[in-house]
Amino acid sequence: MKIETHNINDKKIAEIITDEIILSATEDGLDLLGNLYYQGFDKIIIHEKNITPEFFDLKTKIAGDILQKFTQYQMPLTIVGDFSKFNSKSLNDFIFESNKGKQVNFVGSQWEAIF
Repeated sequence: MKIETHNINDKKIAEIITDEIILSATEDGLDLLGNLYYQGFDKIIIHEKNITPEFFDLKTKIAGDILQKFTQYQMPLTIVGDFSKFNSKSLNDFIFESNKGKQVNFVGSQWEAIF
């Protein structure tokens, strides 16, 4: 796993670069959050391909459990990917509501995630 650092408007943003799934359980989210928080990052970007597909099935509650930790510890998280492939109205509604705020966002490109 590589962490690419983006410095934008006095914010230190960590973009996770890897070919592996690194988020599959609440503990994974807490580990990532803690490690990057203590390295001084203000925001985390992770790609959808690095998250277990079960995360996007809201019935599993994996997304809720992980995202609750990021919200609780006030660490903004942006997930980059093509979410249309999941074909779920509840997921689409969840993404729409999440994107109204600034804590957890789902975007289609790296550029959107950084800026």
